[in-house]
Amino acid sequence: MKLGIVGLPNVGKSTLFNAITEAGAECANYPFCTIEPNVGVVTVPDARLEILAKMYHPEKVTPATIEFLDIAGLVKGASKGEGLGNKFLSHIREVDAILQVVRCFEEGNIVHVEGSIDPIRDVEIINMELIFADLETVEKRMDKTRNMAKSGEKKYLAELEVFEKIKSGLEEGRPVRALSFNKEEKIIVDQLFLLTQKPVIYVANISENDLMAGTAENQWVKELKSYAAKENAEVMLISATIEEEIAQLDEEDKRIFLSDLGLAESGLDRLVKASYKLLGLISFLTAGPQEVRAWTIKEGTKAPQAAGKIHTDFERGFIKAEIIGYEELMACGSYTIAKEKGLVRLEGKDYIMKDGDVTIFRFNV
Repeated sequence: MKLGIVGLPNVGKSTLFNAITEAGAECANYPFCTIEPNVGVVTVPDARLEILAKMYHPEKVTPATIEFLDIAGLVKGASKGEGLGNKFLSHIREVDAILQVVRCFEEGNIVHVEGSIDPIRDVEIINMELIFADLETVEKRMDKTRNMAKSGEKKYLAELEVFEKIKSGLEEGRPVRALSFNKEEKIIVDQLFLLTQKPVIYVANISENDLMAGTAENQWVKELKSYAAKENAEVMLISATIEEEIAQLDEEDKRIFLSDLGLAESGLDRLVKASYKLLGLISFLTAGPQEVRAWTIKEGTKAPQAAGKIHTDFERGFIKAEIIGYEELMACGSYTIAKEKGLVRLEGKDYIMKDGDVTIFRFNV
């Protein structure tokens, strides 16, 4: 899964990207430092893997991963090609969800491209550019569909009705993700691949002082949360500079540093978990002497399709899945004891996988 980190120039995108991926993306105090998106892959925090590793003593442990893209800073007029507009929009089309970094701190040494700190203005600049791009997409489809709808065919009339609904919402400044659609309408919407349909997390980049003292007095964060609530979007509070410091530490020093800050986990861990949830993802687990591994699937995935994540032959020749929930396995202390107690279930093709299912697939090709 790909997550696109976006925001106006100089809001902390590349600083955050450096921190969460430790990839050393170029970071400088001027617009368009990032031209082609930097790409980094990070692991999904999952303490269950460490515990399974102690149980199975595997040759390797492989966590699930998420891919982050640090996309070039956007400016007004991007939908009309201003700045790196066309490239910016094409890169956003490639991602599954958007992490929009919003500056919620004052720092005289870092120049804001708009000249002042105003998170709502910043968010609306980006959202409006995406809305303008989506309007262009929808209007083009409407022109084609109107011609086809002249035949009276119900399919095109239904499409036209949905397109009108989208256009009306966009003209009111509402992203497509904030609109409601029934199941049939959703199928039509999905065909358009609209930018504002992509799920979003607003990342409030706050100062180290705010992070340590809490954000009760930060009016910018309050405003951003109020804005995000209108589209049921989450706001995550992160200090990109602190995350960059954390990224340089080993695990023990990292724990001490977080403890000193009064934090249970890093912003990276919280961000990855929130992104996983945003995309409706879960992990099933496989465990053995060769490897303990987490596999990423969408909620609602059935057993054969989950098996196909490991290898297409597993899906093609799927017979059954041996499954026990992670918590049940831990309560038993070993897979052998769980089997003896009859807790390992045999599930068929209609079984819907659950997060933490420890699984062995049976197949024949």
